[in-house]
Formats: sequence, C-alpha cells, structure tokens
Amino acid sequence: MYNYRILIQYDGGRFDGWQRLGKDASENTVEFKIKEILKKMTGEEAELFCGCRTEKGVHAYGQVANFKLNSRQNCMELRNYLNRYLPRDIAVLKVEAVDERFHSQLLAKETTYLYRIDTKSIASVFERKYSYHTFHPLDYEAMNKAAAYFLGKHDFKTFTTARKSKSTEREIKNITISCDESGIAQLRITANDFLHNMARLMIGILLDVGTGLKKPENVRDILDGKDVQMSLPAESYGLFLEEVRY
Repeated sequence: MYNYRILIQYDGGRFDGWQRLGKDASENTVEFKIKEILKKMTGEEAELFCGCRTEKGVHAYGQVANFKLNSRQNCMELRNYLNRYLPRDIAVLKVEAVDERFHSQLLAKETTYLYRIDTKSIASVFERKYSYHTFHPLDYEAMNKAAAYFLGKHDFKTFTTARKSKSTEREIKNITISCDESGIAQLRITANDFLHNMARLMIGILLDVGTGLKKPENVRDILDGKDVQMSLPAESYGLFLEEVRY
C-alpha cells in the first residue's frame, strides 16, 4: 500500500471536531469531508489518522494526517483535487508520499496549541470568531506563575473530560504568554500529547488566574489532587492547533 501524509489548515467553526464516533457520531467533521473527497477521486475508503484530534469549534493552522491507498497517486494532483472539492474552510497545504510505517498520531513527539485572547476594551468585530474577548485586564505575572506549575510530567485526570484513557499522565514542555501592540494576547502550550479537552481546561484556569478569580497556587493544588473547584473550559473558537512535530 502507498502511505500519504497531508498538512491541513481549517476553520473549525462549523464542524463537530476532527472526528466524532460512537453515540455522538457525525458526518459534519473535518475527517469525514476529506475522506469523502478521497473516495470520490480514488474510489477507495481511506482511513485517516491525525496528529491530534481537535474538538468541536477548534481551528488548525497545521494539522497532520496520513492515509493509505492501494493505488499510487501523484501528490500534486491529490492536493489540487482535494482543494478543488473540499469546503473553503478546509485547505490541504501539502501532500507527500511517506514510508509505510509513518503514523501521524503514534509517531508525534510534540503538539502545540495556540489560544488567542482579545484584551482590548472594545472587542474587535473582525476577531470575534477567532479570539476570546476578556473584559478584564490580564495579570500576566500571575498567569506565568500559574503556568509554571503545569510544566513537567503530571497526572492530568482532572483536566480532561475523556470517559476512558489508558493513562492520564502527560508532559508539558513549554507555556508562553505574550501580548502584541494590537491587543491580542497569545497563549501557547506545548506538550507530548493532549487529553480530550485538556488544553481548554488548562487555558480556562489560566484565564481565571489572569482575571483574579483563581490564585496561581490553585493549579498546583488541583494537580496534587486537592479539592479545588475547576474553571470552565476556555471557549473553543479562540483555540488553534498550531503545530504537530515528529
């Protein structure tokens, strides 16, 4: 079989995530749209594997996926055909033939999520679909102090809504928080992997620390298993899967 790796960008606003299975199964997913076009082009039912499954409403600058076909395909023709027939909120940036052992999920080393926060006093009408607006100034010093507690390996069982998981231990490699002159703050989290809703729950408590609703030490207490009320997950529309590294 021939193995193909694709780099994808998408606006997740109207989709039910990358994939939706089980009782919540949906055809309104990024994965389904791509599989549908691949079948139209090749006549084959391809199985797609992605670097990191994004949730409903979450966007991607650099999602990675791979699929195998029985037939050899020209990579440029694959890319052009996909972009011709996919909805305009999904774009395939690159297609390449890879070793048959390549697996976009199992071989991923690091994943980075970016969260965009509009900190201006009046919310930008042009940013409203792609950044969360806060009405309160953010305390970046407190947020960075809270973020430091996340670094390293921890059990993130409290920071996921997954019903089942073999292991809830994950390693946070880096967290950065910055704000540019336009008033858009950017919060990046890099980890070896993310559990379901983990990024949004982490960002939710960091936002609460930034606005004074939580203390930085609350992050440490939650990770230590103490009874601290969790923050709500951050709104999905401000979240982007920025990069998956191998």
